[in-house]
Amino acid sequence: MICWGCKNNSSPASSKPGIKEKSDIQITTDCNFSFEEAIAGSKAPQSVINQLQLINVRYYSTDHKIHQGQILTNKKIANDLQHIFTYMLRLHFPIAKVIPIVKFGWNDNKSMANNNTYSFCYRDISYSKHATGMAIDINPYFNPERWKDSLSYRPSKPIGATYHRTVPGTFYASHPVVLEFKKYGFKWGHNFSMKWDDHHFEQ
Repeated sequence: MICWGCKNNSSPASSKPGIKEKSDIQITTDCNFSFEEAIAGSKAPQSVINQLQLINVRYYSTDHKIHQGQILTNKKIANDLQHIFTYMLRLHFPIAKVIPIVKFGWNDNKSMANNNTYSFCYRDISYSKHATGMAIDINPYFNPERWKDSLSYRPSKPIGATYHRTVPGTFYASHPVVLEFKKYGFKWGHNFSMKWDDHHFEQ
């Protein structure tokens, strides 16, 4: 498994526009990839790689501490994601982890099972916005993909995950984070025709 740049250390917070922080607040750094490390092993063509940007984001994690992670995403939505993560940090909306999927060997199932938040993962462009980094999955284990109607026999994804609205880090229609994503023009996966994909937001 590739895990360049993965760290578990802390450093004093530096000021960031819109966030009031004290200089003695410790930030846990989850990863510190270079762009080259974050795309290593991807099967994406260069035309897709050229659309991507690696951004650093801070978030309130499930351990009740502030973390810094990274998102490999499309340049078109990079600024939007920065603003939305700043908003989620203000709310103390808990996010389990935010690490580029290269750490999980480009395996979406492994990433989801680890409740990892990520954007870009190359696959069939015809059905997935993740293939160009135009989607993001947040807390997939708290917000599992659940099939509707005639497909309800299929298991939720990730395997073993269940949805409980009262668990911190879950989404519902009136959730302020869902509304914030919609304000920036994102579609929410809960409204897909065949499944509730509550962890998924895309443009």
